[in-house]
Amino acid sequence: MSELSAQVRRWVRPEIQDLVGYKVADPGDAIKLDAMESPWPWPGDLRDEWLNRLSEVALNRYPDPNCGDLKKVVREVFEVPACAELLLGNGSDELIQLINLAIAGHGRTVMAPAPSFAMYRVIATLSGSEFVEIDLADDYGLDLAAMQAAVGKHQPAVTYVAHPNNPTGNGLDLDEISSLALSTEGVVVVDEAYYAYADSSFLPRLLDHPNVLLLRTLSKVGLAGLRVGVLIAHPEWVEQLEKCRLPYNVGVLAQVSAKFALEHRQQLDEAIKRVLGERSRLAEELRHMPVVERVLPSETNFITFRLKAIPASRAYKHLLAEGVLVKSLDGSHPRLSNCLRVTVGTPQENDLFLGALSGLSAGDY
Repeated sequence: MSELSAQVRRWVRPEIQDLVGYKVADPGDAIKLDAMESPWPWPGDLRDEWLNRLSEVALNRYPDPNCGDLKKVVREVFEVPACAELLLGNGSDELIQLINLAIAGHGRTVMAPAPSFAMYRVIATLSGSEFVEIDLADDYGLDLAAMQAAVGKHQPAVTYVAHPNNPTGNGLDLDEISSLALSTEGVVVVDEAYYAYADSSFLPRLLDHPNVLLLRTLSKVGLAGLRVGVLIAHPEWVEQLEKCRLPYNVGVLAQVSAKFALEHRQQLDEAIKRVLGERSRLAEELRHMPVVERVLPSETNFITFRLKAIPASRAYKHLLAEGVLVKSLDGSHPRLSNCLRVTVGTPQENDLFLGALSGLSAGDY
């Protein structure tokens, strides 16, 4: 071991050394159907108008530290209750980090169902918290009794629930989320990253639960490159979280671009409708494939499915060789054994994916 390696091992916290970092696959020339991005860019005329708006930005000045103009549009578009407050971040990930810094930390516990969003564990570890997972029920909904028992045992400072859930895709029962919030003295964070594709939202109930914070993001509706996340909560929570937010955390180009996009949200809404249509078609096609054992119900812009007779690792490599990048979930959690996750793409992209997958048969392996 070199002197530098020894120094790194001495000073980097042991839990960080043991942590496996979040990895993003390089798509190369493959169609990218692994990251839940919207497949449709803005039309050309709208892009030109957006570029004109950006040309007026003074890049030599810091951005609005409070994102005031963007917050006004977000509040209108999301129909945020008047008594709730907003906090914007560099994607939802930063907001999760702020929550853990302010509320969790050393000596406190962060809890989440499993399987769920991988960054809950990663960010809890970064903040020095103990992380506890409670398996989802057989239908991938909350196991409310197990969650409430874990609340009594671990007294979590923060509990995360994703509605709809990633990576399974299903929505959660809002009454069960309410019951969970009532059963804990800690904070419950309802992560609605896929709100635009879901059948329900916890937002109308938010103010009835003082200990609930709600997260949304613009990443899944066509603005992944901007990295804009939204936290909605009672003002008292936001006042404290603001103390942990670094100044100017949302850049001026992101603020201006997000405001422009939300002012032209009919384009975003049209893309969402197309995704919903393709999601239905994709799910139906997958259900009739001999190599597919189960298609999980989805209220998101992706579909998770389990293969039969063919190892997911082999199917993943086959699809990549055919020019389609998906996400292999096999090995991430026992409930996701032999599962792949595919983002809903354009009709042409979906056809290529389906064609490549249909080229597989159990006899090949």
